[in-house]
Amino acid sequence: MHVPDRAVCRSACPAPADSLPKAFSLLPLPLVYYTPETRLAYGVAATATFRFRRDLTRLRADTSLRSRPSQVTLGAAYTQNKQLLFYVPFQLFYDRDTYYVNGEVGYYRYSYYFFGVGQREVPRELYAVNFPRIRVNAFRRIAPTLPVGKLYAGVRYQYEDYQVTSVEPDGLLATGEVPGGLGSRLSGAGLGLFYDSRDQLFFPSKGIVADVAYLNQTSLLGSTVRFDRYTADVSSYHTLNRHLILTMNYFASFTAGIAPFNAMSLLGGTKRMRGYYEGRFRDQNAALLQSELRFDIYKRLGGVVFGAAGILGDAQTVLRPNDPKFAYGAGLRFTLNRLDHLNIRLDYGFGQQSSGFYLTIGEAF
Repeated sequence: MHVPDRAVCRSACPAPADSLPKAFSLLPLPLVYYTPETRLAYGVAATATFRFRRDLTRLRADTSLRSRPSQVTLGAAYTQNKQLLFYVPFQLFYDRDTYYVNGEVGYYRYSYYFFGVGQREVPRELYAVNFPRIRVNAFRRIAPTLPVGKLYAGVRYQYEDYQVTSVEPDGLLATGEVPGGLGSRLSGAGLGLFYDSRDQLFFPSKGIVADVAYLNQTSLLGSTVRFDRYTADVSSYHTLNRHLILTMNYFASFTAGIAPFNAMSLLGGTKRMRGYYEGRFRDQNAALLQSELRFDIYKRLGGVVFGAAGILGDAQTVLRPNDPKFAYGAGLRFTLNRLDHLNIRLDYGFGQQSSGFYLTIGEAF
């Protein structure tokens, strides 16, 4: 059979039918994961992957073009801790990735442990909360002549009505001394920059991704609290050899004003400082450095070792380097999808008088 010469045909020759991008696909999946905050969780999720008609027409006309597909996921889960989660995360790409919109719409009926604020630590207190959440980031690509990566600038919006439904009667939250301890409503807007030069979305081996944000919580938009938040979240990926990847993550969060306890800068959880409960440490400001060494074991099986160091601060002391927090651990990876290198993640982390087991999908950073 004659195969057209790409140098001659380029986009003029018809592409094989199975190589053309699909207009729409739907993937339903059972949902099972484990974290210290939820214990075992189970539910269902369905992910729709699609491209807008304008991009699809261009890609089918010229298969040498590149454009990321859009995704919307609908998920629902129930946990051993009797928590209920409904969520719809989304990321939309339009006009050959010129426009990028991502975010989440969800409703959560949750329970958490509270360990105090800043240097005022307390024995853990259980509290319950219901909250709807809306987060939207709308970006447009700028500086298209950059030699590497894509740079976006845009606006952000956040809404979260944090309705505390129960607290321990003799606990610190019940006293009303903790900002937002009896509930708060966030409604704020701001600006953002996003840069991405990763070679892969789910398991990069090289490149950088950076997210820099400013968000203002104001009564003009319906917020019951007023503060400004400045954040920077940067990850870099470095191939050491064909079986070894070094990853670094740098995170900083600074607050002007008084944030409620649920919106403070947090350390601990599945993504930042594994080995500590989510929000085990919280204050107005935080800075974190974490690293992970990823390596192949056998075929679809891989492994990681990781470590993290973080510090916190407040209005009086921006950061307290004399009171660092440390965590470390190791884990296994199993590749579900070789094309996208999407992994099942199994980690065990250790902190000071603390530890945690994590079973979920996707990398920490």
